[in-house]
Amino acid sequence: MTRRAVWFRRDLRLNDHTALAKALEHTKDDDQIVLFFHIHPSLNESFTSRHDYFFQTLKSHVDRAEELKAPIHFIHGETEEAFRHLIDDLNVEVVYFNRDEVGFGKERDESMTEYLSDHEVEVYTYIDHHLHGADEVKKNDGGFYKVFSPYLKKWKQLQKPPIQRMDLDKLSLVAIDEREAFSNGQQAYDDLIKKTGDAYERVGEKDALKRLEHFLDEDIYDYDERRDFPAIDGTSLMSRFLRTGAISIRTIYHKIEEEVDFRKNTSGVDTYISELAWRDFYNMIYHYFPNANSTEMVEKYRGIPWHNDDELLEKWKEGQTGFPLIDAAMRQLNETGWMHNRLRMAVASFLTKDLLMDWREGERYFSERLVDYDPASNIGGWQWAASTGTDPVPYFRVFNPTRQSERFDPHGRFIKEWLPELENVKKKHIHEPSEMTEEEQQEAGCIIGEDYPEPIVDHKTMRERAIEIFKDKA
Repeated sequence: MTRRAVWFRRDLRLNDHTALAKALEHTKDDDQIVLFFHIHPSLNESFTSRHDYFFQTLKSHVDRAEELKAPIHFIHGETEEAFRHLIDDLNVEVVYFNRDEVGFGKERDESMTEYLSDHEVEVYTYIDHHLHGADEVKKNDGGFYKVFSPYLKKWKQLQKPPIQRMDLDKLSLVAIDEREAFSNGQQAYDDLIKKTGDAYERVGEKDALKRLEHFLDEDIYDYDERRDFPAIDGTSLMSRFLRTGAISIRTIYHKIEEEVDFRKNTSGVDTYISELAWRDFYNMIYHYFPNANSTEMVEKYRGIPWHNDDELLEKWKEGQTGFPLIDAAMRQLNETGWMHNRLRMAVASFLTKDLLMDWREGERYFSERLVDYDPASNIGGWQWAASTGTDPVPYFRVFNPTRQSERFDPHGRFIKEWLPELENVKKKHIHEPSEMTEEEQQEAGCIIGEDYPEPIVDHKTMRERAIEIFKDKA
C-alpha cells in the first residue's frame, strides 16, 4: 500500500486539476490518497479583501470535497514543521502539487521539494496555473520574449494542454479521513473562516463554470468592442476564479474551442484568447525578472525621483481626487474587491504620471484589495503603466483621465453608480464637475470643494512634468 498526498494551494477545485488527476492515475489496488491544505501563519497575519475572498473559495472547495467523502486535511505552522507532522503521522510516501514559477511560491516549492526528497518522499509537480509555463514559449534561438506581439504569435502556434479528466468516483473510494490527527490545523482553518465577511457573489468552482457559460453564450463575441466600457457587463469576470483556481485555464480555453460558434464574427473571441496569453506572458516575465516586484525592469528608469506625499496617496486610495472616473474606479475597488481592467490602466497612469508617485505604492494597494490579485499580472500591469517594465506604454503617452472618462463612460453611468454625490450633475459636466458655475453646482446639489473635491492636480502641468522626468532618464 502506498499513501499519496495531494497538496491544494491556489487550485481550489476538483475538476481538471493536474496534480489530483495524476495522483488518481498512479493510485493502484489498496493505495490511499490524503488531500491537504497548508495554513502558514505569517501569510495570514493581515486579513484583506483578497484573503476574505480566497478563504470563502476555500470553504466552498472544502464543502464540495466533503460531499464526495474526500475530506481536506489542514496542516498548520511553519512549512517544514507542518509537513513533518504530515509525513510522520500519516506515513505519506508521495506528494503531488501544481508548482509555482514565480515569487514566494517558487521559492517555497523548491525548498519543499528538496525537503521532501531528503525525507525519502517522492515528489511530483506540474505546470497547471497557465496554458504554457515560463520556459515553454521560446524564440528560435532559445531566448525568451520581452515583447508581447511576437510572443503571442509563437504562443498561438503551440499545442495547448488537454483538460485533465477526473475519476471522482475513484477519489471517493481511495480518499482517507485522518482529520482527528490534525485538530490544530482544523482549528486554524475554522478561525480563518470566522474572519470572512459577507459572501461575495460568485465564489468557487460551481459559480466559475456558470459564469463561463454565461460569457460564452453571447458576450465573448462582442468582447473586443464592449470590454473597455465599465458601465457594461462586457468582461468575463473569470480573473477571480483563475486566481483561486476555482476553474482551470485549460477548461476556459477548451470550452471556447468547443462551444464558440466560429461561423460568427470571432474578433471578440480572438481578443479574449489574447488576454489568456497575456497572463502566460506576465508569468514568464516575472519568472525571468524575479526582482520585478521591487525593481524597475528597464534599468535606465531606476532611480526616478517619485513624489512622496501620503496625503495625495490617501486621496487616490479613497477616490477623492476630483477626477470622476478615477474616483469611481477606486471606490469600486474598495467596495467590491475588483476593478474593471480599463480602469486599472487609468488609475495606474494617474498615480504614476499625474501624481508622479511610485508604482510600487499602487501595486501594494492592489495586492491588498483585489480579490483576483495575481502578482505576475499585477506587477506587469503596474510597470506597464509606469513605463518602466517590459513592452510598456511609452512614457510620452500619458492617459488623460478626463478624455478616458469621456471615451469609455460617455454618459457618466459608471461614474454616477459609484459617486452618488454626482448623481444630478448634467452630462456636459459629469467628466469635469469642477467646471460647473456656482449656479449649476447649486442646481445639481453638488458643491465643489464640499460635496465633491476640486481636482488635486492639473493634468496638463503634471503630464509635461512627467514627460520631462522620463526624458531626462532616457
